[in-house]
Amino acid sequence: MKLHRNHRTCPNSRLLICRRVIGEGWSLKAAAEAAGCSERTAAKWLARFRAGDRALEDRCSRPHRSPTKLPERLVRAIEALRRLRMTAAEIAAAFGLALSTVSVWLKRIGLGKRARLDPPEPPNRYERRHPGELVHVDVKKLGRILAAGHRVTGFRGSRVTQTTAKGRGRGVAGWEFVHVCVDDHSRLAYVEVLGDECAETAIDFLGRAVAWFVEQGIEVRALLSDNGSCYRRRFSEACRALGLKHLHTRPYRPRTNGKAERFIQTLINEWAYARVYGTSAERTAQLPSWLSHYNFRRPHGSLGHRPPTTRSNNLVRNYN
Repeated sequence: MKLHRNHRTCPNSRLLICRRVIGEGWSLKAAAEAAGCSERTAAKWLARFRAGDRALEDRCSRPHRSPTKLPERLVRAIEALRRLRMTAAEIAAAFGLALSTVSVWLKRIGLGKRARLDPPEPPNRYERRHPGELVHVDVKKLGRILAAGHRVTGFRGSRVTQTTAKGRGRGVAGWEFVHVCVDDHSRLAYVEVLGDECAETAIDFLGRAVAWFVEQGIEVRALLSDNGSCYRRRFSEACRALGLKHLHTRPYRPRTNGKAERFIQTLINEWAYARVYGTSAERTAQLPSWLSHYNFRRPHGSLGHRPPTTRSNNLVRNYN
């Protein structure tokens, strides 16, 4: 039962009203005043009690009849056409109904979005048995900072532009690219902020990431990436040169690289957008400190609320 926030009475106080009037001989007016409600309200609950209602709970305010409600057979027909992947506009035209009416019923039966037509896929959770068996790589594009933006100020004003020597704006500040590498078993992460996402940049990042994992006591054996342009032929050749097996995710399936995607979400929420940065350089300068906290101190939900380094081969080294 859900009481209205302005209710003066509850089932217990309503029962008390009835007991005082019937059992103790109180007048209806006196019982209503003691309960802090009107005499009319007290009379309503007394009548229900005498009719056999002992719960004295609020009844549904829905009317007994709804003459304009769509017939059940028409609702089933709308659902059947929707499962044939017809749009709400097409269904409305087929039955001569208002588009808003069809949209309301599709939302009620849970088919308002076309994605709801297919059953949800069961989660496919996996984890490699040893550190270094597989690492995930990915790139996140971030806008460069010229001044605090709407994410932290809440103000969507005119765009901040760089100004040329002639005094004319030449567009927004541009982009910088956060390259990430996450170990599948331990969730240990290595991150760099670089100027682009070209193949040469990704290859150089990979070499430094593999070397860093070796310093942490982890020998990388295989690597998983998406099908981006920087992870094609030249990147695969670099992986073979490092003795790594290069695996690709299924096309248009970012969940295949879910550990990297989830780490990027944490990175964005807790580092990139967690505070007000005056410039991109100030944001980048805070990355090593946050990454040290993530790897060595931050509890990780999938690791039994322990930091990633508790699963690595080398537990005594520290990250500075």
